[in-house]
Amino acid sequence: MSTFHPSHPTHNRLLAALPPIELDDLAPHLELVHLLPGDVLCKPGETLPYAYFPTSSVISIHCMLENGASSELTSVGREGMLGVSLFMGGEATQNWVSVQSAGYGYRLNAAFLLQEFNEGGMLQRLLLRYSQALITEAVQNVVCSRYHTAQQRLCRWLLSMLDRLGPQDLILTQESIASILGVRRESVTAIARKLLEAGTICYRRGHIMVIDQIGLQKETCECYKKVKKEFDQVFDEVKTCEKVRQNSINAANAL
Repeated sequence: MSTFHPSHPTHNRLLAALPPIELDDLAPHLELVHLLPGDVLCKPGETLPYAYFPTSSVISIHCMLENGASSELTSVGREGMLGVSLFMGGEATQNWVSVQSAGYGYRLNAAFLLQEFNEGGMLQRLLLRYSQALITEAVQNVVCSRYHTAQQRLCRWLLSMLDRLGPQDLILTQESIASILGVRRESVTAIARKLLEAGTICYRRGHIMVIDQIGLQKETCECYKKVKKEFDQVFDEVKTCEKVRQNSINAANAL
């Protein structure tokens, strides 16, 4: 697969962690897609037809209430994939899935993903370990929303977006951020003003740029480091397993 695409499969950390032979098997089935803000990938009651591996975009998974209110459960960027339910035995999703930040990603037919997953190998191990990290994040999100302030949660969310997108302008309105965090818009306005005055962020209507990442880390809660460590361990463990496997192959070939 050419590296001259607007994005490349290895720009997604999950795909990049696969052994070359397994990525080569997937490559012909990976379809590059341009994702735009607000694109709806799945509605409650529907089944995902594709798994998505973002490379320069962010996908948001929302819980929708009967009164129309919503709150973000999690988001997926270059560190992960959308479609865990496809290999965990799930059918229709109960959540609203849409594109939060524009960019590129690769999609993979759901049936093909399941076929490859059932064959085992590093893909299966990687996706299962990633699923465990998502569960850890979900649990931490509950604790965070219960015990930490709106300012700490907003700072954590900004840091997470940096991890999922890299340093760039975040194109989101305060109303969108309030919906993601499940807080009042006025709270987001007040917090953004504080961070702006402290020189931590640069903010203009609909655009946020993090200026002082270290300063932002001082303002967030411990949840950010715990969740980041969990996701980083996914790839550290996979690298270790692949190294052990390769050493075993080399030893066998030397006999």
